[in-house]
Amino acid sequence: MSYQAPLRDMRFVLHELFDVTGHCEVLGNGLDRELIDGVLEEGGRYAAEVVAPLNRSSDEEGVVLENGQVTTPDGFREAYQQYVDNGWASMTGPSEYGGQALPQMLACNFHEMLMGASLSFRVYSGLTEGAVLALFKHGSESLKTQYLEKLVSGQWAGTMCLTEPQAGTDLALLRTRAEPQADGSYRVSGSKIFISGGEQDLSENIVHLVLARLPDAPAGVKGISLLLVPKFIAADDGTPGQRNDLSCGAIEHKMGIKGAATCVMNFDDARGWLIGEANQGLACMFTMMNDARFQVGLQGLGIGEAAFQAALRYARERLQSRALTGAAEPDKAADPIIHHPDVRRMLLTQKTLVEGCRMLAVYCARQLDLEHGHPETAARKAAGKRAALLIPIVKAFFTDMGQEVASHAVQVYGGHGYIREWGVEQLMRDSRITQLYEGTNGIQALDYIRRKLLGDSGAELRALQDEFQALCDDQVGRQALADLADTVTMRLEEWRQLSQEIIAATQRDAQEIGACSVDFLQYSAYVLLAGFWLQAAARAQDALDAGEGDAAFYQAKLHSAQFFMRRVLPRASSHREALMGGAQCLMAMPEASFAF
Repeated sequence: MSYQAPLRDMRFVLHELFDVTGHCEVLGNGLDRELIDGVLEEGGRYAAEVVAPLNRSSDEEGVVLENGQVTTPDGFREAYQQYVDNGWASMTGPSEYGGQALPQMLACNFHEMLMGASLSFRVYSGLTEGAVLALFKHGSESLKTQYLEKLVSGQWAGTMCLTEPQAGTDLALLRTRAEPQADGSYRVSGSKIFISGGEQDLSENIVHLVLARLPDAPAGVKGISLLLVPKFIAADDGTPGQRNDLSCGAIEHKMGIKGAATCVMNFDDARGWLIGEANQGLACMFTMMNDARFQVGLQGLGIGEAAFQAALRYARERLQSRALTGAAEPDKAADPIIHHPDVRRMLLTQKTLVEGCRMLAVYCARQLDLEHGHPETAARKAAGKRAALLIPIVKAFFTDMGQEVASHAVQVYGGHGYIREWGVEQLMRDSRITQLYEGTNGIQALDYIRRKLLGDSGAELRALQDEFQALCDDQVGRQALADLADTVTMRLEEWRQLSQEIIAATQRDAQEIGACSVDFLQYSAYVLLAGFWLQAAARAQDALDAGEGDAAFYQAKLHSAQFFMRRVLPRASSHREALMGGAQCLMAMPEASFAF
């Protein structure tokens, strides 16, 4: 199954909606449109020609563990070496350590391409950028000097070691220990599970960031520290030195992403070094975790794009029956199924969800850039609050979307979609994990309610709602956009009221936090996408009014916006009705009554 990067839509979002060149001027990185488009084109070529051909074969081969060493699928080592040699690994790394310091607004598009081309391949490099962020922000100068340059380049890869058999979401149950040594290092002992890329044959070294407890640590999450525990301890000359006392004890046999090694990692008095302050590990890890959650959202987006492309190709080629209005293509034995309304419904649902999520992804990436790179402190702080609000939505909604869009692809293919040789069933299997790791989507919804909505009594959410209301107000008097703007305005007012009702309900009964969280996140996401579709429609109408080229592309944006408002946005109403049902109907039945 082939993959092509959606370059035209990416350019539309970057240049026409969010003015990425102006954004780069604010950041002071000197990027212009020609360079940005060149990166997109080269990235698209690498994803389509080098990575995508590995997707099917890696699913068939899987990974092999022998004598503690993982062998990745055929072609992965060569593709990874190209990834490093061509500078893709260092895109967002700090320039002080050899990185290119490119904005997330640009990088997130390339990362989406990798996810769509082969999620298994992207898993190996996906956590390294987060490890770089955590080490750059919290690590000692000594650790930065020893490890950052190699991590930034991709010569060495990073992992995130949180989960233990008894401690998943609840890290207070964590048991891994770290004993201080006279030389300032620690001896780390314990087992971690579900470690993506914990062992592999792609990079020279693997740098594990491990959560552990020091001997005198207080109980609970306040007693967790973060340590850097490398597979090979860096030698004085910067090469991999002594082999550390850690090993891969097993690999998981999974439903999907079979080309990615998901490892059980055993640390047996392995040497490690503290990152940040003792007992402050969770705060340090969240630097990495927020990046990881954003990246997982991009995984859902990438798989959604790949599934839409596959469904569209098949719908244009598959001949079945005649159109309801008569033969659409009478020179053929039957009409392509794209002429059937229900197939159109699925394709347009895929298209509008994927393209809507791409707009939100770039908008969120813009906040991440400004949080770290805006010259003014107040602007950095404001962008950080906005990014924090959006990341649980991006992670949860995008991955739910990816699974839905992959399911639609299977349905478009009919019986062939259920057969391995056509490829779309792999997309559905691969996407399923994205709803689970880096915090299940239910946990994302709890975070959205507890920390983001209740944390400031809805202030940041109101600021976001006001931003979209200003967009609606700008369309007053534009007849072509009046219906779209009125629809979004109505939903924004409903969203404001619903937010306040939820805050009041949670103050009366803490169970309401969990009872309404998933539905409120979904409601919020659909209204957010409606706002972005209005913005896209406004830009498209401007282009058509000005007689700019590519009229068919802009007209398709208007059609897509109308479809989203009429056929997808109404889902928000069902989520509102569900969450208004309250916690009582969930919690009233005694546990024993669940028995069968």
